[in-house]
Amino acid sequence: MNTLELVSKGGASIIIIGGDSRKFLQGFDPARTLVLADENLLTYHRKKFDSFNIISIGAGEQAKSMTRAIELYHKLLELEVDRSWTLIGAGGGIATDLSGFIASTYLRGISFAFVSTTLLGQVDASIGGKNGVNLDGFKNMIGVINQPAQVFCDIDSLSSLPEREFLAGFAEIVKYGAIRDPEFFEYLERNIESGIKRDAKVLEYMISRSVKNKIEVVQADERELGERKTLNFGHTFAHGFEKLYKIPHGEAVSLGMVLAAKLSVKLGLLEAEKAERIEKLLIRCSLPVSFKWEVEVLAEAMKKDKKRSGGSISFILLKDIGKAVIHKLEVQTLKTVLHDLR
Repeated sequence: MNTLELVSKGGASIIIIGGDSRKFLQGFDPARTLVLADENLLTYHRKKFDSFNIISIGAGEQAKSMTRAIELYHKLLELEVDRSWTLIGAGGGIATDLSGFIASTYLRGISFAFVSTTLLGQVDASIGGKNGVNLDGFKNMIGVINQPAQVFCDIDSLSSLPEREFLAGFAEIVKYGAIRDPEFFEYLERNIESGIKRDAKVLEYMISRSVKNKIEVVQADERELGERKTLNFGHTFAHGFEKLYKIPHGEAVSLGMVLAAKLSVKLGLLEAEKAERIEKLLIRCSLPVSFKWEVEVLAEAMKKDKKRSGGSISFILLKDIGKAVIHKLEVQTLKTVLHDLR
C-alpha cells in the first residue's frame, strides 16, 4: 500500500494505492454517506458497499450528463442529504467525474471521496480535482475543479475488469512517461508485459508513479494555466474520436498520442525514432495506433474542443520523450494537418 498527498489551493487530497477498499470504507459513517456507483461495479463488488446508501448512476458516457446529474440532485433531496454527509463516487472515471461534480455543486459543496476501481480512473480521472459532465456529446464541457478529500485506488478491483477496459488504462500510464518522466518510460519498456499480466506489485508501482507525476503537475498548476495542459497529450485528437466514433477514452488517447507524436516529427520537434518508440510501446499494450477518419468531420469536432482559444487550438507535442511543449495551430490549418497525418 502506498499513500500520497496532493496539496493545492483547492484543498488537500489523500490518495491511497492499495488492495481491498473495505478498510478504507470503514472510516465513513454509513448513516451519513451516500455512494454513487457505476452499475458494472455493483455487479461484481456490491458487498463492499452494502452498509451504505447506494445509488447506481448507470454505465457509459450517457450517464455523464446534466440530465443524469439533475436526476441525482433530486435523489439527494429525497434522502435529505445535507452538508454533514459525504458522497463517495465509486467506479471508473465516469462515476468519479459525475460524483465529484454533484458533490461540488449540491448545497454549494459537500464533502466527497472516491473509490477508483478502473486502471484508467486510478491514474487519471480520480486524481487532480477535475469534475464534470458532457454536453451534447462533447467531453467535460461543464464542470469544476475541486479536490476530493480522499481517493482509494482499489487494485483488487482490477481483477474483475474486462481485458479491453483494463488495457485502456495503459494509454494514460504511457502518457506520463512520454510527457515528463523518461525514466518511467524506460521502465515501462522493460516491464509492460508484467503490468498487462496484472502483477499486483508492478501495477502498484505503475499506478503510484503515474499518480505522483500527476500530483506534481496539479500542485504546480491546479487551474490549468500552463503546465497542467501537458496532461492533454493526445487528447485533442482523442476527444474528436470519442465524440464521432464512440471509441473508448483510453483507446482514443492511444490514437491521439500516436498522431501528436507524428505531428511533432512533422514539425521538426521530435526525432522519428522516438515517435516510433511510443507507438511500439502502445502496440505492446494491445492499444490501437491507427484509424481511418473523415478529415472534414473530425476537423469540425476538434474545433469545438475546450482547448480552442479564438482562432487557434492548443496541441501538446513532444520535443523529446519526457519533454512536452504546448504548440498552437491555427484552426484554418487544421484540415490540412489532419489530411497530412492521415
